[in-house]
Amino acid sequence: MGKVAWGFTASLDGFIAGPGHDMSWLEAMEAMEPTVDDVTESMAAPVGVIISGRAGYDAARAQAQERSELTAQAYGGAWSGTEFVLTHRPHEIDADPAIVALNCDVREAVRRAQEVAGEKDVQIISADIARQALEHDLIDELQMFVAPVFLGDGTRIFAVPGGRLVQWELVETLGDSSSQRGWIFRPRRRS
Repeated sequence: MGKVAWGFTASLDGFIAGPGHDMSWLEAMEAMEPTVDDVTESMAAPVGVIISGRAGYDAARAQAQERSELTAQAYGGAWSGTEFVLTHRPHEIDADPAIVALNCDVREAVRRAQEVAGEKDVQIISADIARQALEHDLIDELQMFVAPVFLGDGTRIFAVPGGRLVQWELVETLGDSSSQRGWIFRPRRRS
């Protein structure tokens, strides 16, 4: 069985998407320095299933005509596989053999994703689903890239009303880009 990873690119001020799930800031970063490279492809290769949230899925569909390949497709188009979309309204998701709409809790979603992924990894791309997965100690790895921009508003990397401390340990540094740096962390499990 592969690992469960949470991966994202964040702004310096801690957002993974702008207001309304706007991803155009990533496209501006791409114009400065292409990011679909060996690092992106090597990170996409072990992923068998992606778990996304309904809000991000809906935004990607609504913005499909405005988004470039970088933000319209997982890993800038370097990945193909099954995407699980967690939603309380699965009947509203268009029929697509690569998209599985699930109405279940995060533990069940991860279990099902691991079944489908087999020896490959499960990648979470939703901040809210990742927060829920962290509550159940389901995340084995955090893959974080930081882009040198401030967004000011949008979807926070990690937001828990009242706060919660989650400690990570650095296990690897990724990329040598001057405009983006990446790190892989593993959680320090609660005792």
